Amino acid sequence: MRDPYSILGVKRDADSDEIKAAWRSKAKTVHPDHNRDDPDANARFTEIGQAYDLLKDPKKRGLYDQARRASDGKQREQTIMQKREAAREAARQAAERAKAAEKLMEELARAQARNEKATAESEEGPSATTTSGSTKPETPEDMLERIFGAEAKVKGGADSGKSGVAGSAEDASAQETAEAGNSVALGFFNALIRRFKPAPPVVEKAPDMTAEAIVTVSDIIAQKQVTLRMPDERDVRFQLPIGATDGHVVRLKGQGLKLPDAPRGDLVVTVLTRDDAFTVKGYDIHTSLPIALADAVLGCEAKVQSPRGEQQLSVPAWSGSDKAIHVPGKGLQKDDGTFGDLVVELRIVLLETPDAKVTDLMRHMREGLYL
Repeated sequence: MRDPYSILGVKRDADSDEIKAAWRSKAKTVHPDHNRDDPDANARFTEIGQAYDLLKDPKKRGLYDQARRASDGKQREQTIMQKREAAREAARQAAERAKAAEKLMEELARAQARNEKATAESEEGPSATTTSGSTKPETPEDMLERIFGAEAKVKGGADSGKSGVAGSAEDASAQETAEAGNSVALGFFNALIRRFKPAPPVVEKAPDMTAEAIVTVSDIIAQKQVTLRMPDERDVRFQLPIGATDGHVVRLKGQGLKLPDAPRGDLVVTVLTRDDAFTVKGYDIHTSLPIALADAVLGCEAKVQSPRGEQQLSVPAWSGSDKAIHVPGKGLQKDDGTFGDLVVELRIVLLETPDAKVTDLMRHMREGLYL
């Protein structure tokens, strides 16, 4: 169920009279008898009734408000953490780019010096070449391979390096060497642009949304399908999984917030049990059994209602209200296929009308007089 306050159209600080008035108005408007041509009228009428049942009870309303505040706080914290992580990643990438740029500028300066020296030696003649060795200028691709490894080679810069080795005549060699020296810087920068062109920004998905699904214990046992009405008027449906219990979290991929140019976030649903007859603690289902004073003292056989039907149990003699009887395997199913317990809490109740014999017996026991 989506937010009950939005269903009834009231503020979160609305008092009980406002909530009741809003419920009456909404229920009258969407009542199925007045909307026979609307196939969704019954579902909307039921949703309004569930919202009113939750908000009219101060205890249920308090629990819902508490769970909602905790969920909102968790969502804000998650959004802040995502922003911080994105900022750290951007700073790391910027530092890497700055370090790479500094290293490349140093290598460019060295390459320029080497190429100028090679040009000068070419102009001096063949003897200088023989003395100093090969005067072939380093191409941009060779430079990138030397700095970053063989995988740094890119296509397109090979033509700029061929001019340094073409020809065998002395005049052609000198001319081509000079041309290579003039073009190496441009080729180097072109290669850098191809290699270090900023990668397209990674599109992060939109922040996750949170919601609560109010269900009964029977709904969890039957693994019923739950329908949530989202603020953007979408209906999101999911089936209660095995292992669900009070506070269980279900993540629905791609069912959350939608932002422009970003994948839709997830919907994180917290399952909350609201049941008039039973409470859930972990995977145990708790209920209460009223017994008479005589049965508590002497013990008895009793029957108790559970979500799985009527259960027979034995109440041991001398069982007080602090006594709880566990019925194994009658609780909720766990992830591993096992089951929790049905926990029956005893409640001693007196007869509706005073009994003179019981009163006299208690008086004598309290005052130390025995018959």
